[in-house]
Amino acid sequence: MPKRVPTGYQRFRRHIADNRETGHAPASTRYAVLASANGRSDTRAASRLVQRGMTAFRQGDVLGSLEAFDAALLQDPGIRPYLWQRGLSLYYLEQWEEGVNQFRDDVAVNPADTEEAIWAFMCEARLWGAQRAREHFLKVGQDPRPVMRAAYACFCDATSPDAILAAVEPARGSHDLFYANLYIGLYHEAEGSLAVAEAAITTAVATPYALQSGDYMASVASVHCLRRGWGRQRRPSDRGRP
Repeated sequence: MPKRVPTGYQRFRRHIADNRETGHAPASTRYAVLASANGRSDTRAASRLVQRGMTAFRQGDVLGSLEAFDAALLQDPGIRPYLWQRGLSLYYLEQWEEGVNQFRDDVAVNPADTEEAIWAFMCEARLWGAQRAREHFLKVGQDPRPVMRAAYACFCDATSPDAILAAVEPARGSHDLFYANLYIGLYHEAEGSLAVAEAAITTAVATPYALQSGDYMASVASVHCLRRGWGRQRRPSDRGRP
């Protein structure tokens, strides 16, 4: 079950918009944050800094996003296990060891988090290779989304990613096509098949869902292409590593 937190800490949730799709996880588990024990944490300042980091990331300034997220942690250290956006920035800045720590901290408080389990694996695959990383794959509860259940099984068991596309539900429009192609691409990247990864993720960013939804993961797919120079995306001016 999602970790329960005192209602007094719900105000952090009000200051940070959950920019993932609504089916991902209960908002209370994404952004309900424990204040520090001494009562000196500044959740309002922290939430503003998180929003600044998310904006920077969407604009392609990945290093700037990490600096804002780290500044938010200084304001309120208790938000760390909920700051999954920071883990994504760490991945693209090739700070994979700290990325592993961030995503594993997230799963520790939200043990039903399929996507963070996959991203922890993505970081570990860059450190140790996919085969060894798979030996440490995080076990989580069942995701309500068929596409993400298929993606989790694929990453965890090294089964064919064709099952991810097979799980697409036409009634969900391009939402499922976006998520299917994003995670198919990530799977192939972890396995070192970069040409196939590029084809899948550039397909994901071209879906109507990616272009219109405002989902933070759509920005992740776009930044992924920008950092690698894939498709028609151009790498923005960035202080971080390519």
